Amino acid sequence: MWIKNSHTKPVDIEMATRKVQLAPGEKLLLSAEEVRDSALRAKLQVRAVSIVRPSTDEEEEALTLFLRGEGPPLSPPADRLQDAPED
Repeated sequence: MWIKNSHTKPVDIEMATRKVQLAPGEKLLLSAEEVRDSALRAKLQVRAVSIVRPSTDEEEEALTLFLRGEGPPLSPPADRLQDAPED
């Protein structure tokens, strides 16, 4: 799942699998395990981060390799990761 820092300040998320810091507006791909992490859930509750869209199977596979140390970090694909419209 892709998430985005919705705040104007950096957001730190210390999950069981890794610790990340997102700059304002920065997007990050998370694994299914990380999506269930209580630290992430807390940030979602206070809207420090928001969900952008689910990951594709290819993105999930690339993330798994990256988290194992077997692949490069992933960057958000600009053409396929538009922010959801605000109500």
